This record gives sequence, C-alpha cells and structure tokens, in this order.
Amino acid sequence: MILCCGEALIDMIPEPTLQGAPGFVPHCGGAVMNTAVALGRLGVPAGLFTGLSDDMFGQQLTTHLRASHVDLSLSAVSSRPSTLAFVRLEDGQASYSFLDENSAGRMLQLSDLPRVPAHVSALFFGGISLAVEPAAETYATLLEREKRDRVVMLDPNIREAFIADQERYRARLNRMLAQTDIIKVSDEDLDWLIPANMPSAEKAAMLMTHGPRLVVATRGSAGALAYLPNGTEVAVATESVDIVDTVGAGDTFNAGFLCKLRELGKLDVEILPHITPEILRSALTFASKVAGISVSRKGANPPWAPEVLELV
Repeated sequence: MILCCGEALIDMIPEPTLQGAPGFVPHCGGAVMNTAVALGRLGVPAGLFTGLSDDMFGQQLTTHLRASHVDLSLSAVSSRPSTLAFVRLEDGQASYSFLDENSAGRMLQLSDLPRVPAHVSALFFGGISLAVEPAAETYATLLEREKRDRVVMLDPNIREAFIADQERYRARLNRMLAQTDIIKVSDEDLDWLIPANMPSAEKAAMLMTHGPRLVVATRGSAGALAYLPNGTEVAVATESVDIVDTVGAGDTFNAGFLCKLRELGKLDVEILPHITPEILRSALTFASKVAGISVSRKGANPPWAPEVLELV
C-alpha cells in the first residue's frame, strides 16, 4: 500500500443560489487527499494518514475517500472542526480564505501517530500540511520514524501564505528531504527552494545533494521533466486536451507517476537508483495522461483506471 500523509479539507466553492445571491458549495479537497483518491481510483492500494473530524464535513470527506477505495484505518478522528477553504474567483484567478485554527487536521499530534504496517511499501508527503504546526512536525516525525526501506515521494506544493516562519519551515523541509527518494516540484517551487539565478537543471542537481535520488519538475503547458543524479534529463510533453479546470492536476500527476513506477516494479529503494530513462519516460507519460483527463473536467476529479486504459 502507498500511504499518503497530509491534509484533507473542504473547499467552499462560490456558486449562485436559486435567488441569485452568492453562496458556497462544499467540495472535498486538499492536495494529499487528492493524490490518495487518484491512486485509489487507479487501482493502487492506497491509504491516508491525516486528521479527520467527525463533523458533517469530516463525514463528507470520509464518504468521498472510501468511495475511491482509500484505506482510512491509520487516520486520526477527532471532534475538532474540519478545515474550510473559502475560494474567491476574480478574473479567473482564485484566492483563498482558510478557517483552520484548532482544526482536526492542523492539530494532529505526535500521540496520533500510527504504527505503520509492513505492507505499506511507500510513503507520500506534501501540501500545506508541511507548513502548519503542530501537524507539520507530526508528519516530519512520521517520516523519520517510518522511512526504513520504504520509497518516499514528497511534493512541497509551497504556499507562502501558510509559512509563518520561513527559517523553521526550510529546516523542517531539509530534514524531510534527507529521507526523500523522489521530489516533485513546480517551476515556482524550485525557484522558492533555490532562489539563485541559475538553470533549472543546476537547481535540480542542488536539490539532489539534500537527499532525493530523482527530481520531477512539472511546467504546466511546457510538460514535465525528470532529472537523475548523473545529469540525465527526461522530458515529456503535456497532453493536448481542452482544459476545463486545473484544480488537482499536480496531485493527480503524482498519483499517475507512483502508479506506473509500482506497475513496472520500480517503486523499491534498491531498484529506484538504477531507473532507466526509458522507464522514467513511461512514468512521466502515464502521469501526464492521467492529469490530462483530470483537467478536462470540472473540479479535482481524478479518473478511474478504465478511463485511462481507453487512452493508453
């Protein structure tokens, strides 16, 4: 099983009411939750470790996750409120207002850490959960405690608005990178992590000195790149689709990438360092196809395995 570790929250999306006044509709969201859902729908055994509420929104999240075959047996359930992210759209651009104080997700404690069973072969971390405390420290501790011989993938998905203390955040992220095998970054993430004026390939090489054996960079319409420690670069183009909604695209890409590596028998700490450019290209291409389906429809709505097979 691949255990995804991070936030599950409710996106409050603006919609007009029957009377025409603005209102908000609750949708299941959160970067790490999206990745877990995408994995489950692709037929990969997937679990989620997060802080879930037993309130009405937590029940909505639980129903959504279970419908996508995500194992919640390791998640911590409490009576704290669910995190709500109110979305405001202006000229097609989204801004967010979060209600997250004292929430079930944010207040995840060290005492909530589960004993991760042996059948969990890989761990995935990411999202805003790596920036907000105390949950961020709980996730970092889980990685330190449970890395062992498991493959670890991390997508920082950096959102500066959530980072109260940049020095503390960078220190925690560096601790986690030291135990990470695969890091996925956007162009913006890479520039924030390494603000120096240098080519992306050199920044990727610098990231690998912190621990990762593989850097995957998504570049929107420019496609995706993977960098290996020996300097090899593998590039694939973005899928040509009519874009409806990019919400959750990167999260779905992560799931597709992990899914294909697992299918090809490469999601193993002993095998991953010897991965070939051909295997990488296959994983990147599959991830792009999966993400392409997601962006062709409204909301973070990852495809099911039969939908992907129709296009492969």
